[in-house]
Amino acid sequence: MLVLDTNILLDVWVFDDPRTQALHAALTARSVDWITTPEMREEWLRVLHYPHLAQRWARKALSLDPLMAAFDAASRTVPAAPRAPWVCKDPDDQKFVDLAVAHGAQLVSKDFEVLRMAKRLAQAGVSVQAQWP
Repeated sequence: MLVLDTNILLDVWVFDDPRTQALHAALTARSVDWITTPEMREEWLRVLHYPHLAQRWARKALSLDPLMAAFDAASRTVPAAPRAPWVCKDPDDQKFVDLAVAHGAQLVSKDFEVLRMAKRLAQAGVSVQAQWP
């Protein structure tokens, strides 16, 4: 089971980062169980509207609908998780930490504050990595 932060999703679907090719393939094939919440979906939509990102996906002839459809097709929506005992210094990333802890999921994030929590989250059975696999 995976929890993916928004920057990882940008690498997969907007930036085509070569380091995310395996993850892109796994998401497309639905061979991984990626869980998300309605709030995370809202964040994905909000971030896609950032002007510098909107320009990028517009240059690539992508539209918002396929990016949202890719999110919906590859993910499994679950309710928001209760607050984890460990607090992330970046409040925007707390929801990812909470979800990973609640489900014992692998958390994939490049966020410095999340990566700093790896040892503490390991106590809850959460593996934190900057890329997948």
